[in-house]
Parts: sequence; structure tokens; C-alpha cells
Amino acid sequence: MSSEPSKPVQIGLLGRGNVGAAFAELLTERGAAVEAATGRRPELAGVLTRSEGDFGAILERSELIVELMGGTDPTREYVLAALRAGRPVVTANKQLLAQHGDELFAVAREAGVQLRFEAAVAAVIPIVRTIQESFGVAEVARVFGIVNGTTNFILSEMAARGAPYGEVLAEAQRLGYAEADPTEDVNGADAAAKMAILARLAFHTPVGLDQVSYEGIETIAPDDIAYAKEFGLSLKLLGVAERREDGISVRVFPCFLYGGHPLAPIQGSFNAVTVQGPAVGEVTMSGPGAGGLQTASAVLGDVVSILAGEAPVHETRAELPVVGDVPSAFYLHLEVADRPGVLARIATVLGEHDVSIKSVVQRGTGEEARLVMVAHECLESRFAAAVTSLSELPELRTAPRYIHVIEDEE
Repeated sequence: MSSEPSKPVQIGLLGRGNVGAAFAELLTERGAAVEAATGRRPELAGVLTRSEGDFGAILERSELIVELMGGTDPTREYVLAALRAGRPVVTANKQLLAQHGDELFAVAREAGVQLRFEAAVAAVIPIVRTIQESFGVAEVARVFGIVNGTTNFILSEMAARGAPYGEVLAEAQRLGYAEADPTEDVNGADAAAKMAILARLAFHTPVGLDQVSYEGIETIAPDDIAYAKEFGLSLKLLGVAERREDGISVRVFPCFLYGGHPLAPIQGSFNAVTVQGPAVGEVTMSGPGAGGLQTASAVLGDVVSILAGEAPVHETRAELPVVGDVPSAFYLHLEVADRPGVLARIATVLGEHDVSIKSVVQRGTGEEARLVMVAHECLESRFAAAVTSLSELPELRTAPRYIHVIEDEE
């Protein structure tokens, strides 16, 4: 005797852009597979866009809300209303979580419903689920990675072809890797929002977007990448969240990596995230970091987790201070007048700020002379002060350029 078919689960979809449209198609294509895994087939109860649909009516008909509108207004109010109404929510909205995470998680706990957001960080890489569930009770010392596919594509192409930033950015836009307005990608804000989320999960402490320092890639020049190759370095936009003796540090910055680093081989629009801890050692995951279908697939994975009754862990255990000034090694590019004693004067200035040099090369002569150095690790504030002093030397023809370097090769 066959059992009665289960009642479909009604899903309210907020937003039907690239990701929303892909998610709606996946619900149809993978509906049978979702039903086989969870016992219930998903159906769309309604779709809300900025020009059509009624949120109240959709919420009333829905058992679960998927938010793919983006932005924080009016999405924050929609998500809060859904949670308060007892509806689980799945979102891919990193800015919403980075700016209003404390409020959203608190309301979800009060209502006893799930708030899932795997797709908000690194698309199909299951880094959120891994930190929440696999490493939920393990001590995480550090989470770092390439979490923006647009900038990784741009830097990879600049390195491969020697092309300038503007030319490669235009190509990224043509290929769909970069938005028409790429500001949040290239200035580091997108990666900063993702790192705020990862830091919150890894260290069980509130971390807001305003606590993440970030730099972008807009000023990277092809000759920086070319010179760095002589030191065996490749350039990435890196997000780092790590425990320090006096708290945690969460940062995003362009960074040179030595060839032995696990993230050095990651090319194109791919993302990769590494988790380190005393019990887990080092775990690195990589995969496509952009694309509507990839993001929609991660959203559907969260829907399946909710229907299967899996409960995530994202409680706050302690409030840890966020530390701003941390040690780093640096690449330093100086355009100098080719005169006797220039290198000695530069070395004196660096020495006065306790900055020591690991390696140095000189290229060109006369008005084309350049000094390219890698400095050993020192406090960022100390190195910044040294650069300020260097910029006052009459022998420098342009302002110094510098980029972080990760010295670890394992």
C-alpha cells in the first residue's frame, strides 16, 4: 500500500535577478531530488521584486523565505518580519549580515527559526557549513582566503598578460565577472563583508563591517606584479581573520604570496578559503566564486538543510576586541633618482623605524631607476611611518608604493 504524497513546502522568493532566476529554475529541475532527500517537494509560493508582488501576501502563503534581493533596505525589514512570523530564512546577502547580523541572529533565536547564509560567502564552497558544523566546537586560530572572484580574475589576468588594471577590469565586465558598477568588488568592501561573517562564525563574537579594515586593488600596477615575480611572489586580494594575543584581527588587503602558500595557485574567478586551528591543522577549500547558478546552488543547499531539520550553530560566546595594528611583511616600490648614496639614505630611514629588508633589486638607471624591496615582518603602523619618512626624501621621484606580503610558505 503506497503512502500519501507529502504536502509541498511553499517557498517565498524575494528577488528575481540573476541568482533569483537561477534559484527558481533549480527548484523545478531539482524538486524531485529535494523531495527524495527531505520528504517534501519545494514550490514557489510567490516572487517579490522591487516592481511587483506583495510581501505580506507572499509571507502568509510561505513556510520558508529565500531572500535574494540584495542591499539592506528594504530587505532588512523583510527578513526581520519573516523571522518574527516564524519563517526560516535563507539569504545570500553578505552586506545585510555584515551590517545587521547581531539583530538578525537575535530575532532568529527568539523566534526559534533558522537563518542560513551559505551562499553569502564564496558561492559553492561550503565554508559556512564547515565552520558552523564540522569545526563548531574546535578552536579556530585563523581563517583566510580569496573570497572575491572578480578581483582574483583581474589580478590573475594582469599577471598573465602584463595588462593594466583598467583594461582587465573592462574585460571582466564583458565576461560577466564584474558588475557594471564594480566598486564594492575592487575596493575590497565585498570581501570585507564576507570576512566579517567568517570572523563571527569562527570566533563566536560579534564582528561588524565597520570593524574590518580593507584595501582594494585599484592602484595595483603591472610593474608591481612583474617585479614581484623576481621574488617568487604572486598577488591576491586576501581576507584574513585571526586570533591575536589581545583579541582578533579582521582585514582585507592586496597581498603577495610565495609559491608554497596554499592560496598561491588559485587563478581566475575561483575562490579559496583556509581554516587553521590546533586540532584541525589546516584545511583549504576552493571552487567557483561567482555566477548566478553557483550561488543559487548554495542557496538550495541551505533550503535542503532546513527541510532536513539540520540546525546551524552561530551563537555568540564572547565579545573579543578587534585589533587594528598587527605585524606584516611588505613589498616596497621606490622610483628614485640614480645618485650615489641613495640606497644608503633609504636604508637609514628604514632602520630608524626598525624596518629590516629581506631582499632588494634595482632596475633601470637615471630617470628610470627603481628600487624594489621586500621588508621583514613589522607592525603595520611602524612600516607606514617609515613610508611617510621615505616620501619626504628629495631623491624619490614619485610616492612610494607598498603591498603586504605573507611570508609563510606552508
